[in-house]
Amino acid sequence: MSFDLIPLQSVNDDLIDACGNDPGQICEWVYDASGNATLSSVIGWAVDKPLTILIVLLAAFIGSRVVKRAIVHFGERLTAERENRALAQLQKIKGIEKIKDKVLASNVLQGEQSDIRTKARTETLTSVLSSIANLVIWTVAVLISLGEIGINLGPLIAGAGIVGVAVGFGAQSIVKDFLSGMFMLVEDQYGVGDSVDVGLASGTVERMTLRTTILRDTNGSVWYIPNGEIARVGNRSQVWSRAVLDIDVAYDTDLRKAQQVMQDVAEGLWQDDSFLDGDIIEQPKVTGVQNLGIDGITLRLVAKTDPSEQWAVARELRIRIKEAFDEEGIEMPFPQRTVWVKQEK
Repeated sequence: MSFDLIPLQSVNDDLIDACGNDPGQICEWVYDASGNATLSSVIGWAVDKPLTILIVLLAAFIGSRVVKRAIVHFGERLTAERENRALAQLQKIKGIEKIKDKVLASNVLQGEQSDIRTKARTETLTSVLSSIANLVIWTVAVLISLGEIGINLGPLIAGAGIVGVAVGFGAQSIVKDFLSGMFMLVEDQYGVGDSVDVGLASGTVERMTLRTTILRDTNGSVWYIPNGEIARVGNRSQVWSRAVLDIDVAYDTDLRKAQQVMQDVAEGLWQDDSFLDGDIIEQPKVTGVQNLGIDGITLRLVAKTDPSEQWAVARELRIRIKEAFDEEGIEMPFPQRTVWVKQEK
């Protein structure tokens, strides 16, 4: 009996010819079973590589779902932290010691409009982050799949890098706008319905995208402002606002009496449940003499109000203070001028 010895190097070379330098399990198994290089190559390409690609795509699908769920949870946490900070400030203002019901807390905080705004902000933020994550995950999955097919990815990646650099230089301002919009959403600097001052313009936010903020000013003009050009934001509508009134009285006025009248009027509006145009959330205060002017003495009154209601409260206070001054005989001065007449002798 004789045995034919097949060199191991020859077997390895045949396996490499049939299945490549990195043979798959199925191709190698078929080659070991049949010894047919052509059959092993065909079955390996038809079964092994599609199976690998399927596993990669399945992993990408599962990964994208997991990442999306994590992003949604992250958005909910951001929203909850923001509401808790705002609620803590509101508790200090109104003297609320403890609110256990989260639904009640949300309604006390800003009402139904706040719920809509918070939901819209969270949905926008999670949608953008999910889209970016999906783009990255599926791009990696496609590149791995192309590599499994045998496509040389070197030139493709190099070309994509060159195109990316060119686009990056040409679209720096757009990228800056999108990044600024992302941070504005994350930090909740302002939302639809807020009255803001962004330096370039001021007014009410009508719409906000990742690239632009759209405001309408008091004259009705609509401003389209790229988010990347907004260097500072003044929000007049977060948690609470303040109505500041400077009232002039004549120099011969009893200042203590005038201040008491203003204080009584302000407290009356504070306790007036029939006034529905605005809500004073803390006891108003007359701070005293603000200025000794040319024509009269300026007294200042301040009152904390619900967000964006300071103007309605201030208008009502002016009406009531004028009526109270008329009843008390307190004069509000007119512009005065002293004229010297020189006569020639």
